[in-house]
Amino acid sequence: MDRENGNISIHTENIFPIIKKWLYSDKDIFVRELISNGCDAISKLKRLVSIGEAKEESETKYIVKVTFNKDAKTLKFYDNGIGMTADEVKKYITQVAFSGAEDFIEKYKDKMDEANQIIGHFGLGFYSAFMVSDKVEIDTLSYKEGSEAVNWVCSGGTEYEISESLRKEIGTTITLYLSEDSTEFLDEYKLREIITKHCEFLPVEIYLEDENAKKEDVEAAETKPLNDIHALWNKNPKDCTEEEYKEFYKKVFHDFKEPLFWIHLNVDYPFNLKGILYFPKFDHEFNAAEGQIKLYNNQVFVADNIKEVIPEFLLLLKGVIDCTDLPLNVSRSFLQNDKNVIKISKHISKKVADKLTELYKKERDNFNNFWDDINVFIKYGCMRENDFYEKVRDIIIFKNTEGEYTTLKEYLERNKDKHEKKVFYVDDEKQQAQYIRMFKNNNLEALILDSNIDAHFISFLEMKEEGVKFTRIDSDLSDTLKEEGEIKEEDTKGLEDLFKNALKNDKLKFKVESLKDTEIPAIILLSEESRRMQNMKNMFQGMDMGDMFKDEETLVVNIKNNLVQRILGKSKEENKSDDIKLICQHIYDLAMISNKQLDSEAMAKFIARSNEIMKLVIS
Repeated sequence: MDRENGNISIHTENIFPIIKKWLYSDKDIFVRELISNGCDAISKLKRLVSIGEAKEESETKYIVKVTFNKDAKTLKFYDNGIGMTADEVKKYITQVAFSGAEDFIEKYKDKMDEANQIIGHFGLGFYSAFMVSDKVEIDTLSYKEGSEAVNWVCSGGTEYEISESLRKEIGTTITLYLSEDSTEFLDEYKLREIITKHCEFLPVEIYLEDENAKKEDVEAAETKPLNDIHALWNKNPKDCTEEEYKEFYKKVFHDFKEPLFWIHLNVDYPFNLKGILYFPKFDHEFNAAEGQIKLYNNQVFVADNIKEVIPEFLLLLKGVIDCTDLPLNVSRSFLQNDKNVIKISKHISKKVADKLTELYKKERDNFNNFWDDINVFIKYGCMRENDFYEKVRDIIIFKNTEGEYTTLKEYLERNKDKHEKKVFYVDDEKQQAQYIRMFKNNNLEALILDSNIDAHFISFLEMKEEGVKFTRIDSDLSDTLKEEGEIKEEDTKGLEDLFKNALKNDKLKFKVESLKDTEIPAIILLSEESRRMQNMKNMFQGMDMGDMFKDEETLVVNIKNNLVQRILGKSKEENKSDDIKLICQHIYDLAMISNKQLDSEAMAKFIARSNEIMKLVIS
């Protein structure tokens, strides 16, 4: 072959500075591009061999090898794939696959995000090599019989030189002569990390080698590929074992807590989509924010957690999605307007809903056991996507105060004669223990809603489920807790005066009831509306909201309680007024303690008063 010089067919010399400066948001992406090209070349050759259009050497082992040389400051990408002829080099390398470069530059110069799409649109994967190189050299030999090996060299301008190469075997080697500001890519650990990140599941074995390593050291070393060529998501779900799923999860996400369960996606139409979504076990509900969904294109890593493709609520999970209908270099503006992306996102959401429904119907005990770990994700998903809510609304379950799991529909049906569509709930089992005991003693049921998301989920359900009203267990009294019969007006007035006087609070909201549970002298009720307003106040900490969120506490005194009856009887004895005042104050504090923690000053008074009462007992 005669030596030949030429010019790369583009319309401006500014293209290479653009490539070097901002073609990709991540500089290390050139490693992915060049390795992917090598894998593609091998896949093409294997295809030609399978149809009899190319010959294969006996026992050929197809590989991609990356070698680095710190002394020479070179990085080489070797493959034994299809190779190229001189004409193909001129066609695919020297003629950049687009025209009108000036228009292209003008369009993208101020749009960094869209710039990530350039490679996908114009086939510039090879040119990412110039991001880090002063010079790039190609040595290639085509599989075609009679072909000559070709050498191509370009130093980052539009001029190149093409001549005969000394290469003897079919395939291609691309040599990068790294620029001074890119020698970091000669570090073995960095290269290993980049290759593992982007190419961990490519279908061709990838090796990394130090050209300066001693031969005996290389031979002695146990050489293993850096990647796993058998991506589990490409297997038929029927052929995957439980152990394989768990091992894959540990390997990819470095999480040694076993996942609860998983969904294997395998779709061929109307788009090509494969993947595995894992439901991890959370130590704490806030750990749900640490999910990770890896997006791949034909086993090439694209990005983590792209919410345009993955429904946002599923980003709480861990998993992999491989879709060849998406570009390698994702641009948010592209994804947001791509109809395929919208269909993919909805399909993934539907498959998750289907899996949860299947678990609920066929493995209810397991579903119940998983609930504490997955309920945050499901509730968040319902609030984020109405379609998802409609698919899972009948399988949303709640744990009740008896430790049993029930749906909202089942709860309402069981309690319709007691309180129609009112749903009593608990958000702190310890703090509300007395109220729970009252409910249990009267065969009443309350749901446990104690996660941070539940305050929002309650409001969401009230909007979705007509007529349903959630009421915390300490905000209202069910009629079932009360005895029938009239309460004397004079008793109500007498007790109200006693307590308001003792507490020095004329504005105290006060009520007398006849409770079936005679052991309880008094309880505090805080209206649901007032409590929710208080939660809003907590959201606006530091802002002066005046009396807008003032608590509306009501002291409910139980006329059936023996101590309350004795207070009424002793109230007419003048020498007992101080003792009665002390007892009233104590009853009030005991009621408050059952509702919420006392502040430091109130607790100090409570302790001092307890000591006084003990003195009265033994006097």
